[in-house]
Amino acid sequence: MRILVVGNGAREDALSWRLAQSPSCDAIFAAPGNAGTATRGENWPINATDGKALVARAVAEKIDLVVLGPETAIAAGVGDRLREAKISTFGPGRAVGRLESSKIYSKRFMERHGIPTAKARVVHSLATAVKTLAEWRGECVVKADGLAAGKGVVVTPDAQSALSVLREWYGGAGVPGGGSDVLLEERLEGREISIFAIGDGKRFVPIGSACDYKRAGDGDTGPNTGGMGAYSPPAGFPDDLVDVVRTRVLEKVVSGLALDREKYIGVLYCGLMLTATGPYVIEFNVRFGDPETQVLMPRVRGDFARLLKTAADGAIDEDAARFDGGACVGVVLATADYPRSSTPLRDLSADVALSGDRVAFWGASALRDGVVDAGGGRVLTVSALGDDVAAARANAYAAVDELAHRIGNGVRLSYRSDIAKLAP
Repeated sequence: MRILVVGNGAREDALSWRLAQSPSCDAIFAAPGNAGTATRGENWPINATDGKALVARAVAEKIDLVVLGPETAIAAGVGDRLREAKISTFGPGRAVGRLESSKIYSKRFMERHGIPTAKARVVHSLATAVKTLAEWRGECVVKADGLAAGKGVVVTPDAQSALSVLREWYGGAGVPGGGSDVLLEERLEGREISIFAIGDGKRFVPIGSACDYKRAGDGDTGPNTGGMGAYSPPAGFPDDLVDVVRTRVLEKVVSGLALDREKYIGVLYCGLMLTATGPYVIEFNVRFGDPETQVLMPRVRGDFARLLKTAADGAIDEDAARFDGGACVGVVLATADYPRSSTPLRDLSADVALSGDRVAFWGASALRDGVVDAGGGRVLTVSALGDDVAAARANAYAAVDELAHRIGNGVRLSYRSDIAKLAP
Protein backbone atom coordinates (compact mmCIF):
# COMPACT_ATOMS: atom_id res chain seq x y z
CA MET A 1 0.00 0.00 0.00
CA ARG A 2 0.95 3.61 -0.61
CA ILE A 3 -0.11 5.49 2.51
CA LEU A 4 -0.56 9.20 3.23
CA VAL A 5 -0.59 10.55 6.80
CA VAL A 6 -2.18 14.00 7.11
CA GLY A 7 -0.72 16.33 9.75
CA ASN A 8 2.60 17.61 11.04
CA GLY A 9 2.86 16.87 14.77
CA ALA A 10 4.43 14.18 16.94
CA ARG A 11 1.21 12.16 16.62
CA GLU A 12 1.63 12.02 12.85
CA ASP A 13 5.34 11.22 13.21
CA ALA A 14 4.43 8.26 15.45
CA LEU A 15 1.69 7.06 13.08
CA SER A 16 4.03 7.35 10.10
CA TRP A 17 6.77 5.49 11.99
CA ARG A 18 4.51 2.56 12.84
CA LEU A 19 2.73 2.42 9.47
CA ALA A 20 6.07 2.38 7.63
CA GLN A 21 6.98 -0.81 9.51
CA SER A 22 3.80 -2.60 8.44
CA PRO A 23 4.30 -5.54 6.04
CA SER A 24 1.59 -4.15 3.75
CA CYS A 25 3.14 -0.66 3.49
CA ASP A 26 5.13 -0.06 0.30
CA ALA A 27 5.58 3.72 0.58
CA ILE A 28 4.74 6.40 3.14
CA PHE A 29 3.95 10.09 2.59
CA ALA A 30 2.96 12.95 4.88
CA ALA A 31 1.22 16.29 4.33
CA PRO A 32 2.65 18.60 5.39
CA GLY A 33 4.73 16.29 7.59
CA ASN A 34 7.67 17.20 9.81
CA ALA A 35 11.35 16.44 10.37
CA GLY A 36 10.55 12.90 11.46
CA THR A 37 8.23 11.90 8.63
CA ALA A 38 10.80 13.30 6.16
CA THR A 39 13.27 10.59 7.20
CA ARG A 40 11.05 7.70 6.12
CA GLY A 41 9.08 9.05 3.19
CA GLU A 42 8.14 12.13 1.20
CA ASN A 43 6.59 15.24 2.71
CA TRP A 44 4.07 17.15 0.62
CA PRO A 45 3.87 20.94 1.14
CA ILE A 46 0.08 20.85 1.54
CA ASN A 47 -1.83 22.14 4.56
CA ALA A 48 -3.71 19.48 6.52
CA THR A 49 -7.02 21.31 5.95
CA ASP A 50 -6.64 21.77 2.18
CA GLY A 51 -8.93 18.98 1.04
CA LYS A 52 -8.91 19.95 -2.63
CA ALA A 53 -5.11 19.88 -2.91
CA LEU A 54 -4.83 16.69 -0.87
CA VAL A 55 -7.31 14.89 -3.13
CA ALA A 56 -5.53 16.02 -6.30
CA ARG A 57 -2.11 14.90 -5.05
CA ALA A 58 -3.43 11.63 -3.59
CA VAL A 59 -5.03 10.74 -6.94
CA ALA A 60 -1.87 11.61 -8.84
CA GLU A 61 0.29 9.55 -6.46
CA LYS A 62 -2.13 6.58 -6.49
CA ILE A 63 -2.53 6.61 -2.69
CA ASP A 64 -4.23 3.49 -1.32
CA LEU A 65 -4.96 4.77 2.20
CA VAL A 66 -5.13 8.20 3.83
CA VAL A 67 -4.86 8.46 7.62
CA LEU A 68 -6.19 11.73 9.04
CA GLY A 69 -4.22 12.99 12.03
CA PRO A 70 -5.41 16.37 13.39
CA GLU A 71 -8.91 17.37 14.38
CA THR A 72 -8.64 20.46 12.17
CA ALA A 73 -8.51 18.29 9.04
CA ILE A 74 -11.62 16.39 10.12
CA ALA A 75 -13.50 19.59 11.01
CA ALA A 76 -12.57 20.99 7.58
CA GLY A 77 -14.26 18.03 5.86
CA VAL A 78 -11.08 16.57 4.37
CA GLY A 79 -12.36 13.03 4.93
CA ASP A 80 -15.54 13.82 3.01
CA ARG A 81 -13.59 15.16 0.02
CA LEU A 82 -11.31 12.13 -0.06
CA ARG A 83 -14.20 9.66 0.06
CA GLU A 84 -16.02 11.55 -2.68
CA ALA A 85 -12.90 10.90 -4.79
CA LYS A 86 -13.12 7.16 -3.90
CA ILE A 87 -9.92 7.26 -1.81
CA SER A 88 -9.87 4.88 1.15
CA THR A 89 -9.73 7.12 4.23
CA PHE A 90 -9.24 6.40 7.92
CA GLY A 91 -10.87 9.30 9.74
CA PRO A 92 -14.48 10.45 10.11
CA GLY A 93 -16.35 12.99 8.05
CA ARG A 94 -17.14 16.53 9.13
CA ALA A 95 -20.69 15.86 10.38
CA VAL A 96 -19.82 13.11 12.84
CA GLY A 97 -16.57 14.94 13.60
CA ARG A 98 -18.72 17.35 15.59
CA LEU A 99 -18.38 14.85 18.45
CA GLU A 100 -15.11 16.72 18.99
CA SER A 101 -15.45 20.01 17.14
CA SER A 102 -18.58 21.00 19.11
CA LYS A 103 -18.72 20.33 22.84
CA ILE A 104 -22.43 21.14 22.80
CA TYR A 105 -23.23 18.77 19.91
CA SER A 106 -21.29 16.03 21.69
CA LYS A 107 -23.10 16.62 25.00
CA ARG A 108 -26.49 16.57 23.31
CA PHE A 109 -25.56 13.36 21.46
CA MET A 110 -24.61 11.67 24.74
CA GLU A 111 -27.74 12.86 26.53
CA ARG A 112 -29.96 11.79 23.64
CA HIS A 113 -28.53 8.28 23.47
CA GLY A 114 -28.07 7.48 27.15
CA ILE A 115 -24.28 7.69 27.32
CA PRO A 116 -23.12 8.49 30.87
CA THR A 117 -21.71 12.01 31.06
CA ALA A 118 -21.63 14.96 33.45
CA LYS A 119 -24.68 17.20 33.82
CA ALA A 120 -24.29 20.47 31.95
CA ARG A 121 -25.94 23.73 30.92
CA VAL A 122 -25.40 25.76 27.75
CA VAL A 123 -24.96 29.55 27.78
CA HIS A 124 -24.73 31.90 24.81
CA SER A 125 -23.84 35.21 26.48
CA LEU A 126 -22.59 36.73 29.70
CA ALA A 127 -26.16 37.60 30.69
CA THR A 128 -27.34 33.98 30.41
CA ALA A 129 -24.19 32.83 32.20
CA VAL A 130 -24.93 35.14 35.15
CA LYS A 131 -28.44 33.70 35.48
CA THR A 132 -27.26 30.09 35.17
CA LEU A 133 -24.40 30.44 37.64
CA ALA A 134 -26.60 32.16 40.23
CA GLU A 135 -28.09 28.72 40.89
CA TRP A 136 -24.85 26.75 40.51
CA ARG A 137 -23.46 24.73 43.40
CA GLY A 138 -19.97 23.25 43.57
CA GLU A 139 -17.12 23.18 41.08
CA CYS A 140 -17.76 24.16 37.47
CA VAL A 141 -15.94 23.13 34.29
CA VAL A 142 -16.12 25.89 31.68
CA LYS A 143 -15.84 24.57 28.10
CA ALA A 144 -15.73 26.60 24.91
CA ASP A 145 -17.91 24.94 22.29
CA GLY A 146 -15.46 24.86 19.37
CA LEU A 147 -11.94 23.62 18.73
CA ALA A 148 -9.54 25.64 20.88
CA ALA A 149 -6.22 23.77 20.67
CA GLY A 150 -6.40 22.61 24.30
CA LYS A 151 -7.09 26.12 25.62
CA GLY A 152 -10.89 26.00 25.78
CA VAL A 153 -11.42 24.14 29.06
CA VAL A 154 -11.05 25.72 32.50
CA VAL A 155 -11.79 23.88 35.76
CA THR A 156 -13.03 26.33 38.39
CA PRO A 157 -13.70 25.76 42.13
CA ASP A 158 -17.04 27.61 42.26
CA ALA A 159 -19.60 29.65 40.35
CA GLN A 160 -17.87 32.99 41.00
CA SER A 161 -14.60 31.71 39.57
CA ALA A 162 -16.44 30.36 36.53
CA LEU A 163 -18.08 33.74 36.08
CA SER A 164 -14.68 35.43 36.18
CA VAL A 165 -13.52 33.23 33.30
CA LEU A 166 -16.64 34.06 31.32
CA ARG A 167 -16.31 37.79 31.97
CA GLU A 168 -12.83 37.60 30.46
CA TRP A 169 -14.05 35.57 27.47
CA TYR A 170 -17.14 37.63 26.74
CA GLY A 171 -15.56 40.91 27.79
CA GLY A 172 -12.91 41.14 25.11
CA ALA A 173 -10.56 38.16 24.99
CA GLY A 174 -13.14 36.17 23.08
CA VAL A 175 -14.39 32.61 23.56
CA PRO A 176 -11.52 30.26 22.62
CA GLY A 177 -12.16 28.70 19.23
CA GLY A 178 -14.55 31.49 18.25
CA GLY A 179 -18.30 31.87 18.54
CA SER A 180 -20.24 32.64 21.72
CA ASP A 181 -21.49 29.26 22.92
CA VAL A 182 -20.12 27.81 26.16
CA LEU A 183 -20.85 24.61 28.07
CA LEU A 184 -20.96 24.75 31.88
CA GLU A 185 -20.44 21.28 33.30
CA GLU A 186 -20.40 19.70 36.73
CA ARG A 187 -17.00 18.38 37.75
CA LEU A 188 -16.78 14.61 38.10
CA GLU A 189 -14.58 12.99 40.73
CA GLY A 190 -12.41 9.99 39.96
CA ARG A 191 -9.46 8.94 37.81
CA GLU A 192 -9.05 9.88 34.15
CA ILE A 193 -8.28 7.37 31.44
CA SER A 194 -8.41 7.41 27.65
CA ILE A 195 -9.63 4.37 25.72
CA PHE A 196 -9.21 4.20 21.94
CA ALA A 197 -11.51 2.24 19.65
CA ILE A 198 -11.49 1.80 15.89
CA GLY A 199 -14.76 2.14 14.00
CA ASP A 200 -15.45 0.65 10.57
CA GLY A 201 -18.88 2.17 10.12
CA LYS A 202 -20.66 -0.73 11.77
CA ARG A 203 -18.96 -1.28 15.14
CA PHE A 204 -16.12 -0.16 17.41
CA VAL A 205 -13.18 -2.35 18.41
CA PRO A 206 -11.20 -1.17 21.48
CA ILE A 207 -7.47 -1.23 20.67
CA GLY A 208 -5.64 0.43 23.56
CA SER A 209 -5.68 2.79 26.51
CA ALA A 210 -3.48 5.47 28.03
CA CYS A 211 -3.24 8.16 30.69
CA ASP A 212 -1.91 11.61 29.83
CA TYR A 213 -0.67 14.65 31.76
CA LYS A 214 -2.07 18.01 30.67
CA ARG A 215 -0.63 20.45 33.20
CA ALA A 216 2.70 22.10 32.44
CA GLY A 217 4.38 21.48 35.80
CA ASP A 218 5.17 18.59 38.11
CA GLY A 219 2.39 17.57 40.45
CA ASP A 220 -0.22 18.76 37.94
CA THR A 221 0.57 22.41 38.51
CA GLY A 222 0.68 25.31 36.08
CA PRO A 223 -1.43 26.01 33.00
CA ASN A 224 -3.09 23.44 30.79
CA THR A 225 -1.14 22.30 27.74
CA GLY A 226 -1.73 20.05 24.78
CA GLY A 227 -0.13 17.27 26.86
CA MET A 228 3.25 16.88 28.56
CA GLY A 229 3.46 13.10 28.56
CA ALA A 230 1.56 9.84 28.77
CA TYR A 231 1.86 6.16 29.56
CA SER A 232 0.20 2.95 28.40
CA PRO A 233 -1.38 0.76 29.62
CA PRO A 234 -2.88 2.64 32.58
CA ALA A 235 -2.21 1.15 36.00
CA GLY A 236 -4.63 0.52 38.83
CA PHE A 237 -7.86 0.30 36.84
CA PRO A 238 -10.34 -2.62 37.00
CA ASP A 239 -9.52 -5.52 34.70
CA ASP A 240 -13.00 -5.42 33.17
CA LEU A 241 -12.98 -1.67 32.45
CA VAL A 242 -12.69 -2.06 28.68
CA ASP A 243 -15.64 -4.46 28.65
CA VAL A 244 -17.67 -2.04 30.75
CA VAL A 245 -16.82 0.83 28.38
CA ARG A 246 -17.75 -1.35 25.42
CA THR A 247 -21.28 -1.89 26.73
CA ARG A 248 -21.79 1.39 28.59
CA VAL A 249 -20.33 3.71 25.95
CA LEU A 250 -19.25 2.22 22.61
CA GLU A 251 -22.35 0.15 21.88
CA LYS A 252 -24.51 3.19 22.66
CA VAL A 253 -22.41 5.34 20.33
CA VAL A 254 -22.96 2.79 17.55
CA SER A 255 -26.72 2.65 18.08
CA GLY A 256 -26.89 6.43 18.43
CA LEU A 257 -25.03 6.98 15.18
CA ALA A 258 -27.37 4.54 13.44
CA LEU A 259 -30.42 6.41 14.73
CA ASP A 260 -28.87 9.69 13.58
CA ARG A 261 -28.05 8.10 10.20
CA GLU A 262 -24.35 8.75 10.60
CA LYS A 263 -21.40 6.47 9.85
CA TYR A 264 -18.15 6.58 11.81
CA ILE A 265 -14.90 5.35 10.24
CA GLY A 266 -11.76 6.12 12.18
CA VAL A 267 -10.51 6.08 15.74
CA LEU A 268 -12.73 7.26 18.58
CA TYR A 269 -10.87 8.63 21.59
CA CYS A 270 -13.00 8.22 24.70
CA GLY A 271 -11.81 10.55 27.45
CA LEU A 272 -13.29 9.00 30.59
CA MET A 273 -13.57 9.65 34.29
CA LEU A 274 -13.81 6.46 36.33
CA THR A 275 -16.13 7.42 39.19
CA ALA A 276 -17.51 5.43 42.10
CA THR A 277 -20.49 4.52 39.90
CA GLY A 278 -18.54 3.62 36.78
CA PRO A 279 -17.02 5.37 33.75
CA TYR A 280 -18.43 8.69 32.52
CA VAL A 281 -17.46 10.35 29.25
CA ILE A 282 -15.62 13.67 29.74
CA GLU A 283 -15.09 14.17 26.03
CA PHE A 284 -14.87 12.44 22.69
CA ASN A 285 -12.02 13.11 20.28
CA VAL A 286 -12.38 11.90 16.71
CA ARG A 287 -8.68 11.16 16.12
CA PHE A 288 -5.65 9.68 17.84
CA GLY A 289 -4.49 11.76 20.79
CA ASP A 290 -1.20 13.60 21.22
CA PRO A 291 0.81 12.55 23.25
CA GLU A 292 -1.14 9.29 23.69
CA THR A 293 -0.35 8.10 20.17
CA GLN A 294 3.36 8.31 20.96
CA VAL A 295 2.95 5.67 23.70
CA LEU A 296 0.44 3.52 21.81
CA MET A 297 2.41 3.08 18.58
CA PRO A 298 5.56 1.56 20.14
CA ARG A 299 3.34 -1.17 21.66
CA VAL A 300 1.75 -2.19 18.33
CA ARG A 301 2.76 -5.49 16.76
CA GLY A 302 1.61 -6.87 13.41
CA ASP A 303 0.27 -5.10 10.35
CA PHE A 304 -1.06 -1.79 11.64
CA ALA A 305 -1.57 -0.50 8.10
CA ARG A 306 -3.87 -3.44 7.29
CA LEU A 307 -5.83 -2.82 10.51
CA LEU A 308 -6.57 0.76 9.46
CA LYS A 309 -7.18 -0.10 5.79
CA THR A 310 -9.73 -2.80 6.57
CA ALA A 311 -11.52 -0.41 8.93
CA ALA A 312 -11.51 2.29 6.26
CA ASP A 313 -13.02 -0.19 3.81
CA GLY A 314 -15.84 -1.12 6.20
CA ALA A 315 -14.80 -4.52 7.59
CA ILE A 316 -12.05 -4.30 10.21
CA ASP A 317 -9.65 -7.24 10.52
CA GLU A 318 -9.16 -7.35 14.30
CA ASP A 319 -6.34 -9.87 14.00
CA ALA A 320 -4.17 -7.70 11.74
CA ALA A 321 -2.42 -6.02 14.67
CA ARG A 322 -2.27 -6.19 18.47
CA PHE A 323 -0.66 -4.51 21.45
CA ASP A 324 2.16 -6.29 23.27
CA GLY A 325 2.06 -7.01 26.99
CA GLY A 326 4.67 -4.45 28.01
CA ALA A 327 4.37 -0.78 28.86
CA CYS A 328 5.39 2.48 27.20
CA VAL A 329 6.08 5.90 28.72
CA GLY A 330 6.38 9.12 26.72
CA VAL A 331 7.85 12.41 27.95
CA VAL A 332 7.33 15.66 26.03
CA LEU A 333 10.25 18.07 25.66
CA ALA A 334 9.00 21.62 25.16
CA THR A 335 10.36 25.13 24.91
CA ALA A 336 10.69 26.88 28.27
CA ASP A 337 7.93 29.40 27.45
CA TYR A 338 5.32 26.76 26.58
CA PRO A 339 2.30 27.00 26.78
CA ARG A 340 2.28 30.79 27.33
CA SER A 341 4.00 31.19 23.97
CA SER A 342 5.96 29.07 21.51
CA THR A 343 9.33 30.45 20.48
CA PRO A 344 10.51 28.93 17.17
CA LEU A 345 13.85 27.12 17.27
CA ARG A 346 16.37 26.90 14.46
CA ASP A 347 19.34 24.71 13.59
CA LEU A 348 18.55 21.87 15.99
CA SER A 349 20.37 18.58 15.61
CA ALA A 350 18.48 16.20 13.33
CA ASP A 351 20.12 13.26 15.11
CA VAL A 352 17.49 12.13 17.60
CA ALA A 353 17.98 8.41 16.94
CA LEU A 354 17.88 6.31 20.11
CA SER A 355 19.03 2.76 20.64
CA GLY A 356 16.97 -0.27 21.51
CA ASP A 357 13.35 0.16 22.51
CA ARG A 358 13.43 3.98 22.69
CA VAL A 359 12.29 6.42 20.03
CA ALA A 360 11.87 10.20 19.67
CA PHE A 361 9.04 11.79 17.69
CA TRP A 362 9.27 15.34 16.34
CA GLY A 363 6.53 17.89 16.84
CA ALA A 364 5.85 20.59 14.23
CA SER A 365 9.18 21.01 12.46
CA ALA A 366 11.02 20.95 9.15
CA LEU A 367 14.22 19.22 8.05
CA ARG A 368 16.51 21.72 6.27
CA ASP A 369 20.04 20.98 5.03
CA GLY A 370 20.69 18.41 7.72
CA VAL A 371 19.30 20.47 10.62
CA VAL A 372 15.82 20.95 12.05
CA ASP A 373 13.76 24.11 12.45
CA ALA A 374 11.04 23.58 15.07
CA GLY A 375 7.91 25.62 15.52
CA GLY A 376 8.33 25.82 19.27
CA GLY A 377 6.03 24.54 21.98
CA ARG A 378 6.16 20.76 22.14
CA VAL A 379 9.36 19.97 20.26
CA LEU A 380 9.89 16.24 20.86
CA THR A 381 8.21 13.30 22.54
CA VAL A 382 10.61 10.69 23.87
CA SER A 383 8.99 7.25 24.25
CA ALA A 384 10.41 4.05 25.71
CA LEU A 385 9.22 0.51 26.35
CA GLY A 386 9.65 -1.64 29.43
CA ASP A 387 8.31 -4.80 31.01
CA ASP A 388 6.15 -2.64 33.27
CA VAL A 389 5.43 1.06 33.77
CA ALA A 390 8.31 1.57 36.21
CA ALA A 391 10.85 0.03 33.81
CA ALA A 392 9.46 1.99 30.86
CA ARG A 393 9.61 5.19 32.89
CA ALA A 394 13.26 4.68 33.83
CA ASN A 395 14.07 3.92 30.20
CA ALA A 396 12.23 7.03 28.96
CA TYR A 397 13.95 9.44 31.35
CA ALA A 398 17.35 7.97 30.54
CA ALA A 399 16.61 8.77 26.89
CA VAL A 400 15.41 12.28 27.83
CA ASP A 401 18.72 12.96 29.60
CA GLU A 402 20.59 11.84 26.51
CA LEU A 403 18.57 13.92 24.05
CA ALA A 404 18.30 17.04 26.19
CA HIS A 405 22.08 17.43 25.92
CA ARG A 406 22.30 16.38 22.27
CA ILE A 407 19.68 18.66 20.71
CA GLY A 408 22.31 21.37 20.14
CA ASN A 409 22.42 25.11 19.49
CA GLY A 410 22.39 25.93 23.21
CA VAL A 411 18.71 25.04 23.48
CA ARG A 412 17.34 24.06 26.87
CA LEU A 413 14.09 22.16 26.68
CA SER A 414 11.74 21.79 29.64
CA TYR A 415 9.83 18.71 30.68
CA ARG A 416 7.93 17.22 33.59
CA SER A 417 9.89 14.89 35.81
CA ASP A 418 6.88 12.98 37.14
CA ILE A 419 5.32 11.38 34.06
CA ALA A 420 4.09 7.87 35.02
CA LYS A 421 5.36 8.31 38.58
CA LEU A 422 2.72 6.13 40.13
CA ALA A 423 1.67 6.10 43.76
CA PRO A 424 3.25 3.19 45.68
